[in-house]
Amino acid sequence: MNANERAIRDKLLQHGRDLFDARKEERIEFTGNPDADALLNDLGTHPHAFVLGCLMDRQMRYKKAWLIPYTISQRSGFSKFSVEDLSELTLEQVKELMSKPEPLHRFADKMSCVFYSALQRIAKEYAGDASRIWADEPSSAEVVYRFLQFHGAGPKIATMAANILAREFKVRFADFYSVDISADVQVCRVFARLGLCPSDPTQVVYKARALYPEFPGMMDSPCWEIGENWCRPHDPHCNDCYMRDLCPKLPL
Repeated sequence: MNANERAIRDKLLQHGRDLFDARKEERIEFTGNPDADALLNDLGTHPHAFVLGCLMDRQMRYKKAWLIPYTISQRSGFSKFSVEDLSELTLEQVKELMSKPEPLHRFADKMSCVFYSALQRIAKEYAGDASRIWADEPSSAEVVYRFLQFHGAGPKIATMAANILAREFKVRFADFYSVDISADVQVCRVFARLGLCPSDPTQVVYKARALYPEFPGMMDSPCWEIGENWCRPHDPHCNDCYMRDLCPKLPL
């Protein structure tokens, strides 16, 4: 690690720690819809809503993806969004709920299978209580592994879920070694423009591990924030970014 990489890492980690140590928000905003966000935040009664939201979050705008569990709850007509009721749905019924009157996901048929499979797994492996995935202060590797066991959950979704639980919900883990950075398009772009590594998801994950092996995902939130707000694909707002003094893309 050279001196500039160390300086970049330290500045990202400083902001990452500020976000990580911040007091838990009364309600974390996933969708912008108050009712949907209330459901996703209810880890006590409806932890499966959070798990389902994580699994839906791919290949479309995240706010629309996270809205799917709530919309399914409205379309199903169940008075309670319980695993007991939902797990009784057939795959064909889930496909119907996912696709009509309009599709909830770009790949409605495929994601119906993911949704259905998740409900079956939660019902059978976790006795209907998805919070058992992260209960009793498990290791970060165990939590990531449990998410990986869900159909449709790759490393990116599994580590994203663990990171949100730790950072936003303040769920206690025994360690954070296996909480990787979520190498989405925003994070990859920021890593590349900061000169840390090429904009390749696999390289970004391993570079983050090399920079801070104790908790690689600590840099996830600040990098995403930079990419979303300032380091845009076109017409970046470099002078507004707090990394401007270290960014090789911006002349001093």
